Amino acid sequence: MSFEAWDDLSRPGLQSVTVGDTIVRAGTVVRLRPEGAQDPISRGLDGRLASVDAVIEDLDGNVSLAVILDADPARTLGKGRSLAHRFFFRPDEVEAVTGSRLPARVLIAGIGNVFLGDDAFGLHVVRELQASALPDGVDAIEFGIRGFDLAYALVDGYDAAVLIDLAARGESPGTVSVVDPALDELPARAVEGHGMDPASVLALARRLGTLPGTTLVVTCEPETVPDPDSGEITEELSEPVRSAIVPAADAVRRLIDKLTSESKEREREN
Repeated sequence: MSFEAWDDLSRPGLQSVTVGDTIVRAGTVVRLRPEGAQDPISRGLDGRLASVDAVIEDLDGNVSLAVILDADPARTLGKGRSLAHRFFFRPDEVEAVTGSRLPARVLIAGIGNVFLGDDAFGLHVVRELQASALPDGVDAIEFGIRGFDLAYALVDGYDAAVLIDLAARGESPGTVSVVDPALDELPARAVEGHGMDPASVLALARRLGTLPGTTLVVTCEPETVPDPDSGEITEELSEPVRSAIVPAADAVRRLIDKLTSESKEREREN
């Protein structure tokens, strides 16, 4: 490889490009206008909203935009940008959507073991939420005991996250609480491959990347504390915990309204 080619490869990548009178960079919302739009894929993409994932310049100086559709199924499934499909367009094939942004992204994470009775509370709340329409940008996902999956989801660009879990806090069984975890005091315990300790997962996520701007935990007081080492298997919830599912889902919906409103307010201020 020549020294000139090496210099080209080692240069910082292009960070932005001007489209019309607007500077477009990663995160900018654009409307797709593929030239010609004759084939089925182009016609399907014409007019769709997307966010710019990267501005790319090849060695010949040609610039393209890698974009991710707002409605990409990977986001709906909680896979985020890592598995999202990227489309590539020339800068003259997009329109910058000024004064706007894609909907705030909020992760609702159901935590628990479905075979440990009351421990499955978070999963049942997520199912209750999934039974009705959620705002655009809100993903309600059953993570169960998949701690690593949740840790990686938490650093995948969400504006806010709400974790739903069972927690013994000394209240009456079935009591629903909203907890703001002290992130600076999170333990450094290892995350188990088939276990879920929210504090350890949050600590791991913090080491992996940037946590959402707001992270809250919605908890429910159990009637009995499940013992994962007992060997007993039951999918039945106690009556107090079962009765708390709908109130907890309503509490999460109120949090979603508050978190999305706060995100829009921050956008206006910026």
